Amino acid sequence: MVGEDGENKEASGSVKRVSAMAFYGYLNRYRAVFLPSLVALFLTAGLSLAFPYYLSSLIGSPSEAFRNSEEVDVAAISAGIDRTVLTLIGILALQAFISYWRVRGFISAGESALNDIRRDVFSRLLRLRVEFFQSHRAGELSGRVAADLGVLRETLLTTVPQLARQTVILVGGLVFIFVFSWKLSLFMLAMIPVVVLAVALFGRKVRGYSTAAQDSMAESTVVVEESVSGIAEVKAYSNEVFEEERYSGSLVDYLAVVKKGARVRAGFLAFIIFVLFGTIAVVAWFGAGMLARGEIGSREFTGFILFSVFVGASLGSFPEIISQVQKANGATERLREILGEEPEPGLEGGAAESLLSGAVEGKGLRFAYPSRKDVQVLDGVSFAAQAGERIAFVGPSGGGKSTLFSLLLGFYEVDGGELLLDGRSATEWSLKARRGAMALVPQDVLLFGGSIRENIAYGRPGATEEEIVEAAKKAYAHDFIAEFPEGYKTLVGPRGVKLSGGQRQRIAIARAILADPKILLLDEATSALDSESERLVQAALEELMKGRTSLIIAHRLGTVKNADRIYVLQNGRIAETGRHEELIAAGGTYRVLAETQLL
Repeated sequence: MVGEDGENKEASGSVKRVSAMAFYGYLNRYRAVFLPSLVALFLTAGLSLAFPYYLSSLIGSPSEAFRNSEEVDVAAISAGIDRTVLTLIGILALQAFISYWRVRGFISAGESALNDIRRDVFSRLLRLRVEFFQSHRAGELSGRVAADLGVLRETLLTTVPQLARQTVILVGGLVFIFVFSWKLSLFMLAMIPVVVLAVALFGRKVRGYSTAAQDSMAESTVVVEESVSGIAEVKAYSNEVFEEERYSGSLVDYLAVVKKGARVRAGFLAFIIFVLFGTIAVVAWFGAGMLARGEIGSREFTGFILFSVFVGASLGSFPEIISQVQKANGATERLREILGEEPEPGLEGGAAESLLSGAVEGKGLRFAYPSRKDVQVLDGVSFAAQAGERIAFVGPSGGGKSTLFSLLLGFYEVDGGELLLDGRSATEWSLKARRGAMALVPQDVLLFGGSIRENIAYGRPGATEEEIVEAAKKAYAHDFIAEFPEGYKTLVGPRGVKLSGGQRQRIAIARAILADPKILLLDEATSALDSESERLVQAALEELMKGRTSLIIAHRLGTVKNADRIYVLQNGRIAETGRHEELIAAGGTYRVLAETQLL
């Protein structure tokens, strides 16, 4: 998927669509808790029908007795009323007891299912191809996923139980009103098709506005994420007001979409309320005439009216419930898109990385990025590195050097030619094996917001304290780490902002040493450092490169002059090849670069 609208649509057509109902299937994993809670929900919903039933007896039966009898046994009627009230209180107490366990069970199952969804979405995100992340901004992804999960949480924990409860009340209430008077029941039910039609017409609009609202909110989240992560640039250019206006603009767009959706939902609910309760009023009028003509008893009429109110209230809640379900179906589109994306193949299993000795070879490599197929980044590039050799790639920016590393790491597949690892096609090795045998030290080191220890241990999770310290010593990082009051527990801040560039580089090198790779990828690891930091980092790199195949991209002469072989990349092709002395003597592009420190 890419950023352009046309290509986006084309790419999205290849995404395997995940049904919105798939999210509700997560509850099945906790059926041992969910199903008893569901049964309890049906029980409490059924017990709630006891209230109008006994209330009709409480109101209708005495009035029937007083109306039809000349001599009324007040004591018997009072005793009957007492029994009815006590029975009703007992039923309500039982309902409250069951409801307690029902709510606990639903929350437990629902939150557990949501955790599984969060875990699966994050797991799938981690396994998607690099081009997916290049066509989606990080803030948009994280904001949209968080918003989608919020809507889904509301649906699973509140709407689904409410749907089940109101269904039981509706069906049970309809049964009772038919028992009391089938004639009145048919009269009332004649309006149901109108309600169903309204639900169908309005539901689609509600879903569309919900999707648009989630997209708009994600856009505002992107502004926050970008402003916070780039706060130094924001302040350096005094652009606080500009960012405020950008965020305000996104919020205005979000509010406009929400208000449009609110108008649709409000009109929907107003229409349903008018139809439902207007119907009950007409039915009450019709029933009062039947009562006056003696076609229905007062107890039956009272019970019918009470159950009609329950049925009406239940039907009245369905538009909001269905609206919420439609909203969830629309709002979870991004989640379904992520889960529907195909992950990178070969992340599990495959040839063991220990089998790789470290030989790397490219034969006539051709490559263009998926979003820019008309721009040939590599055009017939060939190179070779035997196990343990140091190979350098130099040349002007945009020549394809970093692209080679992306191909080695399996971020992309070559369009032409062949990439070999230990003489075998790279595609024969699983991505897990390829990446497990490599370690990357980039120019712009990303440190996670935890401690120094955690960042070094990222190279090999589970490493012992002694191994972490030893890696730091080899990377010439132990001394400055020991100077911090909290030592290895020192927090580095977001992206490592609390450390200098040289310190971040040495922690990255310690991470790579701990990973103990067979193939080392150094992408301009010293180009942004001052002379003293470069000296320390270069010493750490020398320690790191011992006994490993090292592929080096550099803009500093000192990093590449001791390489076994240097490839000069220019406009996607190999312009020159040789050792430092040979290329200097040849007087070509390399010599010009060397005279300007390869910058």
